[in-house]
Amino acid sequence: MIGIIDYDAGNIKSVEKALAYLGETPVITRDPGTLLKADKVILPGVGSFGDAMENLKKYELIPVIHEIAERGTPFLGICLGLQLLFERSQESPGVSGLGLLKGEILRIPDSPGLKIPHMGWNSLHLQNGGRLFREIPEDSYVYFVHSYYLKAEEPQIVKAVTEYSTCIHAAVEKDNIFACQFHPEKSSATGLRILRNFAELKGGRD
Repeated sequence: MIGIIDYDAGNIKSVEKALAYLGETPVITRDPGTLLKADKVILPGVGSFGDAMENLKKYELIPVIHEIAERGTPFLGICLGLQLLFERSQESPGVSGLGLLKGEILRIPDSPGLKIPHMGWNSLHLQNGGRLFREIPEDSYVYFVHSYYLKAEEPQIVKAVTEYSTCIHAAVEKDNIFACQFHPEKSSATGLRILRNFAELKGGRD
């Protein structure tokens, strides 16, 4: 069973539908017991960093997420879910993130001819042997919707990057923690393959 964390963030249903299409059994829940029993857990989301952290606190999900991570359960953050895994965001000064990974979330710099939010398809440059990208070709296109981007502190955890005004750390992996800034559930066959790769993981370091 794959647990999808429900904390009143957008885009949860589309993740559920994509996983069901792959034959998985996703469960949308904020119940700690259910999430701790899950084989894998996903933190999706679209919205504000500060509001999301407030909701995770309100539903008492922060300690649950830390326990899931410490147990070695494969954990995937998507879009805002990636950003929340890090320490802080320029979007919400003074608000601490989950701090499971080191780095910060910055606003995409203004650049002539480029719109912010960044909405659309961009190609990925793969690096550092990410397990989510098994059988994914270099320069595959995925779908992004965001105004802020990740600058990870540890270069080796970055598994894919893309260019949009700056170098965006588009996917990371460290032990059992995985995250994508883009939306695999909206990224056609490439995105479904990424979700399948996540669903097929057996544990934190397999």
